[in-house]
Amino acid sequence: MTSDHRADRSGPGFDAVLRHHRLRANLTQDELAALAHVGVRTVRDLERGRVARPQRTTAGLLADALALTGADRNAFLAAARGQPSTPARPAAAATTPPRYLPLPPATDLIGRDADADELVALLTTPLPAGPRGVTLVGLAGVGKTALALVLSHRIAAAHPGGVAGIVVTEGFTAGEILGTVAAVFGLGRADDLPSRFAGTSGMLLVDAVERSPEAVAEVLSRLLERIPTLRFLATGRHPVGLPAERVWPLAPLVVPPADAPTRPADVVRYPAVELFLDRLARVRRTPPEPEELTASATLVRRLGGMPLAIELAAARGRVLTVPEILDRYGNRVLDLTGRPGDAMVSLRDAVAASYRLLSPPEQYGLRRLAMFRFRWSLALAEQMIGDDADVVLLLDRLLELGLLNVRGNRAFRFRLLDVVRDYATERAAAEGELTAGRRRHALVLADLAEQIAPDLAGANLAEAAARLDVVAGDLGAALTFAATEDPHTALRVATALPRWWRFRGRDVTGRQWLRRLLDDPRTADADPLRRAWAKVGLAQLAREHGAGAEEIASVTTALSDFRRLGTVDGQLTAHTQLAGLWMSTGRYDEARRHGEAALALARDSGRVRDMAVAENNLTWHEIREGNLAAARSRLAAVDRHAARSGEHRLRALAVANLADVERLDGHPEKAILLGRRAIAELEGLGDPNHRRRVLAIVGLALAETGRVAEAAEVLDELRPSSEADVPPDGPAAMVAGAVALRRGEPKQAAESFARAAEAYAGGLDPRDVVAALVGLVISAPDRDVRQDALRRLDEFCEAGGIVLLPRERALLGR
Repeated sequence: MTSDHRADRSGPGFDAVLRHHRLRANLTQDELAALAHVGVRTVRDLERGRVARPQRTTAGLLADALALTGADRNAFLAAARGQPSTPARPAAAATTPPRYLPLPPATDLIGRDADADELVALLTTPLPAGPRGVTLVGLAGVGKTALALVLSHRIAAAHPGGVAGIVVTEGFTAGEILGTVAAVFGLGRADDLPSRFAGTSGMLLVDAVERSPEAVAEVLSRLLERIPTLRFLATGRHPVGLPAERVWPLAPLVVPPADAPTRPADVVRYPAVELFLDRLARVRRTPPEPEELTASATLVRRLGGMPLAIELAAARGRVLTVPEILDRYGNRVLDLTGRPGDAMVSLRDAVAASYRLLSPPEQYGLRRLAMFRFRWSLALAEQMIGDDADVVLLLDRLLELGLLNVRGNRAFRFRLLDVVRDYATERAAAEGELTAGRRRHALVLADLAEQIAPDLAGANLAEAAARLDVVAGDLGAALTFAATEDPHTALRVATALPRWWRFRGRDVTGRQWLRRLLDDPRTADADPLRRAWAKVGLAQLAREHGAGAEEIASVTTALSDFRRLGTVDGQLTAHTQLAGLWMSTGRYDEARRHGEAALALARDSGRVRDMAVAENNLTWHEIREGNLAAARSRLAAVDRHAARSGEHRLRALAVANLADVERLDGHPEKAILLGRRAIAELEGLGDPNHRRRVLAIVGLALAETGRVAEAAEVLDELRPSSEADVPPDGPAAMVAGAVALRRGEPKQAAESFARAAEAYAGGLDPRDVVAALVGLVISAPDRDVRQDALRRLDEFCEAGGIVLLPRERALLGR
């Protein structure tokens, strides 16, 4: 709305003067009314020109609230009385536009350096190369206004025509916005703006465009057309919508990842923690304790890095410790609010305002996507929403509103802001969609797990495991929900994951899931093939923590099921598992029988990779029986088959096993060369457990050749970083014994070999115990210790059908 009641004045009317001083003080109309103890409607009517002159008392109260003094106060009161007045400015302003116009002071900027640097570069790039306008978009409380103010000050020197800002209020018309823009640039009429810049570059800051979006769009469009050198920097919950606009979604601050170090020195480097500690210091004098720094990392992570949430949580630090804040608000972030009368809104209100900008179909899509706990891909989003929705447009809209985080260029790059996910989940519950949404989520994760599972058995193991790592949280959520509400889907998920659980050291957890689901009577009618695979997975996981013997019956049943169903893959896997399980119980002949059955089945079906696996497993039996020539022959076959099937990891393991054979056969130099080659290949494949075993083989071979210093270096690598509360370690103890023996320290060597025997006892490979006992016999100074070790050695060999090798017999004097 334009006003003609002051068209004959030489300066702006009181409405423009009041708006100018309020914006310079960085106050909203509500805040100014509260400070002046007048009604907010009074302030609103005065700024819109609906009231030409305020009462003298009201004008004085407003001047006090604006902290005006001297010439500024006199000019303000004169304008209130209807006398000509202009905002105070330098003396030269009468003939030359000021280079810097009044802006509110910039606040501290924490964690926005990258955004600020890129935006400064954009906004100082000369036209037409640079954009005419940039809009910072995001949730309320993400820090748009603070960043915009910092940018306005940093780019001022590049805009000699001036940099000034306005705050849009609810219901502003295009005319009122134009009048406000003219006022902040020191003019009485909007028509004077083109001549005001006269070819010089200027910048207009427009804060909170969503309060009057159509009017803002109309005004900016007109200004950009009439003033070719004018640019704008806007903030809002959504873009302005102009062709010349560059939209800049503002993400929350970076938080420490869940697996990040928790040392205080590491924690405080993250911007979200830095902001929290800065705001905490403003409400209490004492510095945070070390345990508070650790808790602050978890807290800001649960707050999603949202500056508003961080500031609201830090305000509680006047009364609560950081762990207490975490305990009270960590799981109900949306409930955080400011104190009554504070300008800050609650987080729930902030998200709700952006949610309301979405259409009903977009809101439905957001509620569905809220079922994902962490990052997800476009394909998963399409499966989750379904109904032939254009998910690309939905994601673009969510990104445009600052509700979505996109990081990196890999498939799993999308993630809703934490507070957005929490709010959308609440809305799904209110709409009665939560159970259906979680059921759909479980089905989508089951499909993904089954899609990735085949790659966990071959050369793509590490890559496939990494893909599952990304959705680990969602897999856990899907299992937890489906185990209660949809056990058939839960069984699908769990049956696909044993190799991943084993690879990531989660064998106990995985076994518990499979056992629970197999024992659930509601899965008794599940696909027999799936139940058979679940039983095999159960045994795979049980072997990892020494409980494989408990699952022999399960795998035997699974083998029968696979035979009945004609599933060759299942039979091969079951035979392989039973070979390992029987070996762990000391039934070595039975173990060998299953190993040979697996090899025969692989040959009959032409499965090259399975032939390599079977040959590799049978190598151990050849070594157990003292037939090193046969072991070499099998390992050569492993290498050939693995090469044909592209199994790089299996080839590396064959080289590692060959290194062990060469050392056992009295060729330590060959063992060193082969072992180092295997170590390099295993490092590239990301297989730390097998690498550690091969490292011990190299260390033993080095000690046997007299290269004690190199063996000691290997020992340093094998030893844990801290000796406290670490159980005896077989590989490290064996190398320590060999090094001590070579140095002429028999007592120390005997102690190390005894520790190795203790560590290896009950393990999967009884030959490790034999090697440790041989070392103990040849090094122990005490005759009784030697005799006891010899007795145990003989018993072990007899029970396991283990034949001592010529080299070992020579060491024992037999």
